[in-house]
Amino acid sequence: MTKFPVDAPKAKVLRIVVKLGFEVIREREHISLARENADGTQTPLTIPNHTKLKSSTLRAICTQAGISRDEFLKACEQS
Repeated sequence: MTKFPVDAPKAKVLRIVVKLGFEVIREREHISLARENADGTQTPLTIPNHTKLKSSTLRAICTQAGISRDEFLKACEQS
């Protein structure tokens, strides 16, 4: 099984979550994103504004966003 990247660059993680339907709302100490769902609701997502993100942080981001591990890793390989 493929592991989450260790010390993933913030720019790459942002590209991946934007590819998965999120849009950046605000970027300060943290980056706020949101995704419009098919039923009209929004899924919020907050990412720390660090240059590199640890694998444990990536797992928490996926859980918060409702993105499966495989979906994230597949998008990671494509970018």
